[in-house]
Amino acid sequence: MRKARLLPLYFIESNTREREEYRIQLEKMQETYRQEAEFLEPAALGGAGVGGRAAAEADAAVFLQMTGAVFGYGEQLSGIGMPVIIMTSEFGTVEMWDWEIAAYLRENLGMKNVFTPYSQDMAKVILRSVAARNSMREGGKFLIFQDSPGEGMQAYIFKRFYWWEEECIEQIKNSFGVEIIFRSWKEVNVRAGEITEEEARELWEKRKMPHSNLGEETILNAVKLYIAIKEEADQHKNVLGIGSNCLNESFSSNTTPCLAWEWLFEYDGILWACEGDLVTLLSEEILYTALKAPFMMTNIYPYLVGMAALKHEKIKEFPRLEDSDNYALGVHCGYFGFVPKSFCCEWMMRPKVLEIVNENAAVIDCRMECGPVVLAKVHVDMKKITVIEADLEKYVGYPGSDCRNGALLHFKNRNGHRIMESLSSHHAILIQGNCGFLIQQAGRVYGMEVEVI
Repeated sequence: MRKARLLPLYFIESNTREREEYRIQLEKMQETYRQEAEFLEPAALGGAGVGGRAAAEADAAVFLQMTGAVFGYGEQLSGIGMPVIIMTSEFGTVEMWDWEIAAYLRENLGMKNVFTPYSQDMAKVILRSVAARNSMREGGKFLIFQDSPGEGMQAYIFKRFYWWEEECIEQIKNSFGVEIIFRSWKEVNVRAGEITEEEARELWEKRKMPHSNLGEETILNAVKLYIAIKEEADQHKNVLGIGSNCLNESFSSNTTPCLAWEWLFEYDGILWACEGDLVTLLSEEILYTALKAPFMMTNIYPYLVGMAALKHEKIKEFPRLEDSDNYALGVHCGYFGFVPKSFCCEWMMRPKVLEIVNENAAVIDCRMECGPVVLAKVHVDMKKITVIEADLEKYVGYPGSDCRNGALLHFKNRNGHRIMESLSSHHAILIQGNCGFLIQQAGRVYGMEVEVI
């Protein structure tokens, strides 16, 4: 993973004592954030060329030491067009003595990109976000396999989705700088069919996964699809995420890409997007690179949706609960949804559930630990992230339905009606932990509004 390139700033007025203290602080920060940041040669405010040098080399500027001299550099500081991080304590956080200076920078100079991390975890989120933002701009790629967006096995659903639209594609490119490459879902499956059983079996023997009631043909078909997708990904540099129109164009495949998503993430460090949802892939890139927390994507079915949700999942009724207006089910492809095995307490490959996929296809049945989570997603204007705070209370299932093992989610704000007005998609990124306040920091790096509900 790319590190953030930081330009340390200091004041030309610094005396001998201050310069020695600065040297010590720089060494500490280089050690504290060695995994997240590369510190460039320090540059003096009051010296020549800070603006040009920063623009050419750095992702962000960092203050490791503050003095009252800062108030004399308003014009030079306000011209720094990049994030400015105040990291003045020996613990890699802001010191409380610097809050007044931070307020001055934000309010008097109009610098909205000033960051004051008050924990190392928060500082790491900011640094990783800075690096990821520029990684997308510096040749980052999303690889999507599809042939006929909208048309297919569930055209009455899929023809509604914004992520197919050229407007959406251009918005993502223009807002984040990432390149989006499209390849044929049909052709990659044809290529998968050309891979020998011996090659697929050899790879499976090296990477065996837990499975139940799956024949060898089903397993090897899933392995072959991974090999074919990986071959295409290897033709491009810096592929950050991959998706496919796997459900709606399931007629082109004798399997599903679930195992491919598992191995692409765990072995190749590449994110995934079920159904080829570009906005989901963008959301994952922003959120996972920042937080490095266990996450997944699922369909969210608030109880308030009622029969529209129940009919789709072939369920007679939601679990009966008090406060039911503030609950939702998380279900995707018959179970909770795909999650990398390393994020789960239970994980099993099983036969497919959905009628629209091939009879020999496999799907993942898994569970993450119960506890606090957030549901987050980038909005379709690419300017806002909605974060819903919730608890994953337990898992529920209905034999014979399309929800064999779904997550029961309880909204913390107890305001399900407000959530219904804030949702921008049926797809939600579920992230473990109370991390809404950290997502706010990541959003600021990208210049996005973050709404925490």
